[in-house]
Order: sequence, then structure tokens, then C-alpha cells
Amino acid sequence: MKLLAALETQTQLLKIKQEINQKVKSDIDQQQREYYLNNQLRTIQEELGMDEEEEFEKFRARAKEKKWPEAVAAQFEKELSKLEKYNPSSPDYSIQYNYIEFMLDLPWGEMSKDNLDLKHAQKVLDADHYGLETVKDRIIEYLAVLKLKGNMKSPILCLYGPPGVGKTSLGKSVARALGRKYVRIALGGMHDEAELRGHRKTYVGALPGRILSGIQKAGTSNPVIVLDEIDKVGADYKGDPSSALLEVLDPEQNVAFHDNYLDIDYDLSNVLFITTANTVSTVQSALLDRMELINVTGYLAEEKMEIAKKYLVPKQLQEHGIAKKSLRIDKAALAAIIDEYTHESGVRGLEKQIAKIARVTAKKIALEQEWPPVIKKEHLKEYLGLPTNIHDLQKGNEAPGVVTGLAWTQMGGEILFVESSVSSGKGVMTMTGNLGDVMKESATIAYQYIKAHPELALMTAEDFAAKDIHVHVPEGAVPKDGPSAGITMVSSMVSALRGRKVKSGIAMTGEMTLRGRVLPVGGIKEKILAAKRAGVKEIVISEDNRKDVEDIKPVYVEGLSFHYVKTIEDVISEIFD
Repeated sequence: MKLLAALETQTQLLKIKQEINQKVKSDIDQQQREYYLNNQLRTIQEELGMDEEEEFEKFRARAKEKKWPEAVAAQFEKELSKLEKYNPSSPDYSIQYNYIEFMLDLPWGEMSKDNLDLKHAQKVLDADHYGLETVKDRIIEYLAVLKLKGNMKSPILCLYGPPGVGKTSLGKSVARALGRKYVRIALGGMHDEAELRGHRKTYVGALPGRILSGIQKAGTSNPVIVLDEIDKVGADYKGDPSSALLEVLDPEQNVAFHDNYLDIDYDLSNVLFITTANTVSTVQSALLDRMELINVTGYLAEEKMEIAKKYLVPKQLQEHGIAKKSLRIDKAALAAIIDEYTHESGVRGLEKQIAKIARVTAKKIALEQEWPPVIKKEHLKEYLGLPTNIHDLQKGNEAPGVVTGLAWTQMGGEILFVESSVSSGKGVMTMTGNLGDVMKESATIAYQYIKAHPELALMTAEDFAAKDIHVHVPEGAVPKDGPSAGITMVSSMVSALRGRKVKSGIAMTGEMTLRGRVLPVGGIKEKILAAKRAGVKEIVISEDNRKDVEDIKPVYVEGLSFHYVKTIEDVISEIFD
């Protein structure tokens, strides 16, 4: 029994020893297998130039050169450690890898040196754009402060005005004048705020927002970013990008701009944002409050002539491969193109007509036909066809009841005719001409004012009650609305009721109240340009608009006389000979 017990003990000991040996052997085999496979993998990666360890070391070396805050450095190290733990074949690896690369590609506090030579900046701006003094002065002011202070929060400038006046290209000129990188972001039709702020990197196909992507491409923290067409940002169930822009375009908030993809605050205060818009009426009021509005108005015919000679003709000749000596457009021909073939505040249409002349000339040169080296007015019919711009010349003296008004549109200023006719009836007023609610209200107020003061029309109340008035604004297919036709409506009705024509060459703009006061209106400069184009000599305008007229450069108001009025009685006394 003793022998058996001893043997059993020995047997158990041997069994345990054997189990331990077996386990150790399998562990060593597993380690050797992993070591072998890892060596194989490393060799393959080296062959393919994919050495992970080397890649991570490169990341760390690049990170050391970055001028980023401590919080960002700690976040980077944390994200890199996370990447090192991932299996290269897992889908999360590539997401994390792209994120680390984006972090390293962003310029953290890396600035391009500003060219603070104000004379150079003025030269660049003058060379690229004719006129636009207000905008140029504002840029020079910004540079002057930057030169004195050495550092400042960049302002947010909003250039608004009709199409084709050079708002977007001004941004490029500003970048050139400052010696900064230029980034343009088109906002037209954007309806998802994630396009600006980025998607969280947990989403499939997540990308950083357009703002940080632009800065990454620029490679500096202080580029000039032009946000084009800010008035055409959409909004739907996905979000409202214009609300996302509130953070971007606020100098107090954009010091810590939060992009969803990056998930770390980024300083945008050194970026010079320039936004462009055709009209500011559709832009959120909170967004307008954050921007400095600069009105880029339309050009006079004389300014268009200079722009065509200095910029458009040489540019189109170069683009069509025509030598400067081979083609020239004389002054009279240019004046005729501006006057008879274009109808706009900007110069885009003018450029198209010059391009058409260049194309026809290029065809003649290619076919070895004869062509006139100097395009004169008589050649325009052959090159451009019949004139397309039938002049809305002032027609105020052709019949009683016809009065010229001045209107503002997104395309600039326009002249507008209001016609009234009187017939025997029961004191009814009819309105036609596709008028909006505000304009209909102006006509109703004008009618009720004359009804209350029939002496204006040299009538008694009984005579007035026996007359029907029809008010019509021609071009019935075009919708018309706005708050500046009041005095035009009342003048038209009084002229028709008196049976007297208004003075030749007179136009007017202003709103009226039921008490007969004349109120000021906006868009004065555009309206004055439209009046000049149409051959108007006198303008009736509210006394409160005097300051707007005095603000305008004398060259714009040359040849015009202004009648400043306070009441409807003043208006009526000015419009008849």
C-alpha cells in the first residue's frame, strides 16, 4: 500500500510536469509563429515601401515642426497612439490615417508675410480695376492699420452690387496686393451646413468642411478667402449654411472655429474674408450685422469705355490669338457697343460683344479673307448684327398722364414709365402692368390723396367722383414691385386729370404718405446712372435723399439738375412747365 501511494504521487507529479511542458511548448510555438509572420509582413511592407514604424516616426517628426498649441499636440499624440494599435487591414485604420494626415497638413499658425508697401498695393488695385475707389480705400486702410499695429483681427468685407462689376475679381486683386494666398469658395446653391463645418469622422466618407479644406490647400493660416454669392445660400431640412456662417464670419467667435471633422478649435481670425452678393435683402440680418457692407455700384458709360480700352479689348485679343496690331476698335465703335448693344450695370455683356468681334476677325484671318484692322461704327452691323438695346429714352412729354419713374433692380438702375388715362365713370381706379402688392398700395395711396385734395387736379370733388382712372405700367409681362413709385403714380394721375403733359426730360423717385409727405428711397446712385443713360435732365427726389446725392462723385451727376421736395404739392409744382 505504501509503495502504491508513492507511485501514485510520482505519476501525478509527472502528469503535471508534462502538462506544463506542453503549455510552454505551445506558447513558444505561437510566439515563434507570430514573430515569423511579423517578420514576413515587415519584409513585404519594406518591399512595397509601407514600413509602418517608419511612417509613424515621420508623422512624429512632422509634428515636432508644427507651431500648434499644447492641447493640439496632446490630441495628436493620442490619435497617433490609437492608429498604432489598429490593424492595417481594418477599415478604421484608413479613416484614422487620413485624419492624422489632415491634422499635419493644416497650417497651424504658419503665416505668409504680408506685403505692407501701401504704394505697391494701390498700384496693384489700380492696375486690376478701374474706379471702385471706396473698396480700394478700405483695403489700403486695413493695410495701414496692419502696418502700424503688426497684427489685427481681419475685418469681414461684403461687396454687394449688380453682376459683372468685378466683385469676385477684386478679391483676387486684394490677395495679390497683400501678397497672400487666394482661396475662392462658391456658396451658390449650398444647402447643407456640413459642407462648411465638415462631417464627424465616424461617418462613412467623412470630409473636413470647405473652410478648412481651403486653408489646407492655401498652406497658410492667413489667406484671403472669397465667399462668393453669399445671398444665394439655400436652406432645407438638412440645415441652414448661412447660420453656420455666423461663426465663421464673426471676428469675436472665429478665433475658435469648430470643424466637425477636425474636432479641435482652429483660429480663423487671421483670415481676410471677403464675401460677395448681388443683393443684401436675402441675407440673414444677423449675418449682415457681422459684415462691413461696401456697395460696388455700376459703371458710367465713360468708365465702361476706359475699362474696355484698358482691360477687355487686350484680354479678348490675347484669348483669341490675335496680335494687337491686327485689330483695334475705335472710340466711336466702343461707344456705340456700350450704348446700343449692351444694357447692364457691369461689363460682362460688353466683354461678350468684344469677344464676338474678336471671333469674327479670327475666322477672317484663318480663312485668309480681308478684314478691317480698325473696327469703326459702320462695321458693327456686320460683326454684331442689329442693335439689341432699344433705348428706354425719356418720353415724359408725349402725352398727358405719361411720367418717367426711376427703379432699382438687381441688375442696376432702370427707368420705368407710368401711364394714366381718364374717362367718364363712377370714380373707379383700375391698375394693370403686373404690379406687386407694394406698388398697388402706392397707386391706391396716390388715388386717395388726390380724392382728398381734388384741387391738385384743378377739379371739384363732384367732378373727380365722375371720373374713372386707369393706371398702367408698360411691359406687362415683367413683374414690378417696390416702394419708390408713389410720387410717380400721383404725378401721372394729376397730369392725366389736368390734361397737361409733364415737362420734357424729367424723372422722379420717392414714396409718399397719405398725408402727402415725400419719403426717401434707396438705390439713388443706380437710379441716377439709369436716368443719365436715358437722357433725363432733371430729377425730382425727396429732400431726405439730398445727403445721398451729395455723397456721389460729381462726375456721376454732371448734366443733371435735382429738385428736392418735401410734399406732393412741391412735386406737382416742379413737373409742369
